[in-house]
Amino acid sequence: MLTEIRVRELGLIADLTLVLGPGMTAVTGETGAGKTLLVEAIELLVGGRAEPHLVRPGADEALVEGRFTTAEGERILARSVRGGSRSRAYVDGRMAAVTALSELGAGLVDLHGQHAHQSLLAPAVQRGALDAFAGADLGPMAAARGRIHEIDDELRRLGGDARARAREVDLLRFQIAEIAAAGLTDLDEDDALAAEEAALADADAAREAAGVAYEALSADGGAADAVGIAGAALAGRPALAALGERLRALQAEVTEAAADLRGAAEAIEDDPERLAAVVQRRQVLGDLRRKYGETLGDVLAFAQEAAARLAQLESHDQRVGELEVARVAATSEWAEAAAVVAAARRRAAPRLASAVEAHLRELALPSARFEVEVAGDDPADEVRFLFSANAGEPALPLAKVASGGELARTMLAARLVLTDAPPTLVFDEVDAGIGGAAAVAVGRALAALAADHQVLVVTHLPQVAAFADSHVAVRKAEVAGRTVATATVLDDRSRVVELSRMLSGQPESSTARDHATELLATAARQRGR
Repeated sequence: MLTEIRVRELGLIADLTLVLGPGMTAVTGETGAGKTLLVEAIELLVGGRAEPHLVRPGADEALVEGRFTTAEGERILARSVRGGSRSRAYVDGRMAAVTALSELGAGLVDLHGQHAHQSLLAPAVQRGALDAFAGADLGPMAAARGRIHEIDDELRRLGGDARARAREVDLLRFQIAEIAAAGLTDLDEDDALAAEEAALADADAAREAAGVAYEALSADGGAADAVGIAGAALAGRPALAALGERLRALQAEVTEAAADLRGAAEAIEDDPERLAAVVQRRQVLGDLRRKYGETLGDVLAFAQEAAARLAQLESHDQRVGELEVARVAATSEWAEAAAVVAAARRRAAPRLASAVEAHLRELALPSARFEVEVAGDDPADEVRFLFSANAGEPALPLAKVASGGELARTMLAARLVLTDAPPTLVFDEVDAGIGGAAAVAVGRALAALAADHQVLVVTHLPQVAAFADSHVAVRKAEVAGRTVATATVLDDRSRVVELSRMLSGQPESSTARDHATELLATAARQRGR
């Protein structure tokens, strides 16, 4: 529900904050005081059209902010309007498209009266409302439709062009054969071959290097001889005995290294054929990776996918036959479910119309007709709510109803019958052109609706306002030479004064106050308080 709204620089409103509670809230005030500006502010919050003329003269922009509580938590919606430029929308403090406000607002607020943001005017919402009233089960129809979509998707994947399938089959067979011919067994083969190729390509140079190193160590006057001479020079010198031992060990290691170098040089042989084979194999593996994947593992995965696709294509005719049989069955299931839904809609339509008409008679529309039109092939999706205010006039779609008051009362009657509605309902002009017992009936109906929803109603009638749980008075006053609208939540005493003003125009009249007190007591009794 809407728990708090702040409005700045909108029409007569300079800066206004209202904290709202559950149940029914009546908004009253003199004509021209700015009551409807509150409704326009709420409409802006939920994506309504932003008109530059709404900006208070002398101000750069108008701003509306609303705090909503939902089952999921708190949502903050905001809208700014600048004169002569586009408006801006915000959701939870972040900039958003106005369409985002509209989408969120559709689940938060419905406005009834002269305003366009009324979900029940949308054919899809009317159809959904009828389904909820009828208890129609759309599940089987949706499940069958889902199966049909799945079958159609698979048929599209199988392909319907025989020539295209033949070309794809040939390509897949070539790709699978090419990968199979490579005989991939080791995913690390390419790395091992790279190392082997490097060794084979370097055979001559490696053998020559080993020979040079061997000569440097073992030739006359080489490293081994030099180390031996150094060791001999230290022999018999106790102070240098430790260094002598190290030199003797070093001479033995140099001699062993020289022998290893000789063996390595003799072991290295040229193998041009093996080198050519390694290079060729690496070329094959490189071509496969270039075509089918970054790694040999990716290449094998591609081969598996290609084999699965080939099997699918080769069994195309059989699979298509199976799918076509399944589609016929799913279509039959959908048709049966659609017939059940259509029957439920057609049975419920006159019951819904009759229930709404009964409330319309209570709401001072005794000659009104409300019809629920159900048309189209099964499942009869073409649902429209039609209304005629006067006898002898044709029933027209709700969106074409001219009178804001008639439309608001029709919406009120419909909401009393239908259970599915946004948590906050706003009614403006619902009491236009009525009074007396009809006004009491409207107030009682709004109070009944407020048992399950937050209801805000802009009203001129004390009989309606008396049924409210909370009462907001909108007044205008001159401040620093400017007219400013204010809104105040009334306490019990102030409420009696406001109802007295509405009854007689004389808020200080004791007779009017007695009447106001009686109105409140009567409304409380009728609400069972």
